[in-house]
Amino acid sequence: MKNPYIDNQEIQVQVTTPPQNGVDKAINEAAKELPFVPENFNAAGFIKGLLIGGVAAYVLTNPKAQERLFKAIIKGGELVNAGIEELKERFEDVKAELEAQK
Repeated sequence: MKNPYIDNQEIQVQVTTPPQNGVDKAINEAAKELPFVPENFNAAGFIKGLLIGGVAAYVLTNPKAQERLFKAIIKGGELVNAGIEELKERFEDVKAELEAQK
């Protein structure tokens, strides 16, 4: 007996690769020529992961690197706060001008 509610057609799945920039494409093309690299291996993504992991490991294990990173974050925060204060001053100036025109 055949179930009328089940469609027995085969489903085809298309796998598309994400667009790659020139560097990623060049890395992946070069890796395809190596005999030990699988055909569907994303070498560019692997190399990016290696670099990010290496930097993370370096920062997590090196106290001087942590100190420099924290100082950079603090300076960046100070710059953002200074920019916000400047915007507040400009806003107040425009508000005062508008009130003076009334």
